[in-house]
Amino acid sequence: MTTSAYLALGSNLGDRLERMREAVRLLHAEPGLRVKRSSRVYETEPVGPPQPAYLNAVLEVSTEGSARELLEACRRVEDALGRVRAERWGPRTIDVDVLTFDEQTIDEPDLVVPHPRMHQRGFVLVPLGELEADPMLPGGRRLASLRLTPEVVMGVRPFAPPLPVPA
Repeated sequence: MTTSAYLALGSNLGDRLERMREAVRLLHAEPGLRVKRSSRVYETEPVGPPQPAYLNAVLEVSTEGSARELLEACRRVEDALGRVRAERWGPRTIDVDVLTFDEQTIDEPDLVVPHPRMHQRGFVLVPLGELEADPMLPGGRRLASLRLTPEVVMGVRPFAPPLPVPA
């Protein structure tokens, strides 16, 4: 059985766009995981300490594994691309977050789905909205039920076309 999920990508160190392209290739190469499509790439201001601007995108994937296995695949990709977990919300070569896993709600110490802060982040909502008109959000809400304030979507600037997806 395959499950559809959405992943958020972010990068603000080094060749940001190339790191995101490589993340797509590495995710697609994971056993039982296929990247189906990508949103456009956006440039956004960082959340957290002073640091360079981010590039962000959302991927739709299908997986034969569990949500935990998907999280582990995301972490392997982050590790392969030099992710260092030194500072909460600090700069990073790549960040790969599980946003949704089908319509499931998961609440484990290191895996919360839907992602608990996605509804507050324009850099997630704008690209996610390109791929899914009304995705599931925390608390069982839907994107259509939110009133997106200018503060949520300000600073989310188109940067590049969708990331290439391997055939």
